[in-house]
Amino acid sequence: MTSLKGSAWTCVILALLLVACGRQEESKPVAPAAKINVVTTVAPITSMVENIAGDKARLTGIIPEGINSHTFEPVPSDIKILAEADLLIVNGLKLEEPTLKLANANMKQGSMLLQLGDKAITEKEYIYDFSFPKRHGHPNPHLWLNPQHAIQYARLIRDELVRLDPENKPAYEQNAAAYLKRLEALDQAVQEAVETIPDGNRRLLTYHDSWPYFARRYGFQIIGAVQPSDFSDPGPREVKRLIDQIRKEKVPAVFGSEVFPSPVLEQIAKEGKTRYIDKLRDDELPGKPGEPQHSYIGMMIENLMIMFEALGGSTEALKNVDPTPVAGAHADYRRKN
Repeated sequence: MTSLKGSAWTCVILALLLVACGRQEESKPVAPAAKINVVTTVAPITSMVENIAGDKARLTGIIPEGINSHTFEPVPSDIKILAEADLLIVNGLKLEEPTLKLANANMKQGSMLLQLGDKAITEKEYIYDFSFPKRHGHPNPHLWLNPQHAIQYARLIRDELVRLDPENKPAYEQNAAAYLKRLEALDQAVQEAVETIPDGNRRLLTYHDSWPYFARRYGFQIIGAVQPSDFSDPGPREVKRLIDQIRKEKVPAVFGSEVFPSPVLEQIAKEGKTRYIDKLRDDELPGKPGEPQHSYIGMMIENLMIMFEALGGSTEALKNVDPTPVAGAHADYRRKN
């Protein structure tokens, strides 16, 4: 009888020890998985990645806002940023050549490069123009100002993040689905707003050739751009041609850049007897970081409201588009200044 009681107590003690061990194991903290390091270039692309990657990636935009992306030269401190990257996402189409050169020399083995523009359209869809003549060997790279191309960019970003980090596939796909709806809503709103602009006013003269893919999508005519391929001022003959065309066609407004003032374009507008509006931006986000409009969609809404109102159209459709980051999309974003 005594030996049975002793065996019973032994079993009880062993059971308690097993439960205690089990509880200790359950309470042991689990180390979080390391986030992938994603590096981007121009701010609109950084905004797209932030929406899709959400809190699953560590994100760095390497080109500071307000800097000419065509002439941006990386500094030595950028070597460390590129060397830590698991994924570098660029626009491509020869826009960021100095950054790509530095990346090729310093990125770690196994890291990935995604050139969005090169994958989003075919060579047949390339546009060559005043600032990007075909003889110089590369097309106009400003695809992102056409929301349809931004939709393609978002899909490419989603697919690359899933390929690199399959464990977080559900989050990437969920964020991308919500973001794509926002981009599709933007595209639809632009089409509705364009219909309110008189046909004869759908002409664009800008400081830089940023808008040809937008123009092709929404039925605008590009009259010209003041900034040629070498980023110098146009010659007197080109200035006179633009002034004469503005007068002849009664263009209601010409558009300059908020970031890069253009006295020449201001002169053209004055002599052409039309309005000069220097508020457009093609790769700088409006507002301050953390504000709702500080996003790719926010940039497009602000640009188009300025542009369409000046051309005699209504912007009511654009006011219904939400520029804020999609639910859950709050990236671990390191801002490079």
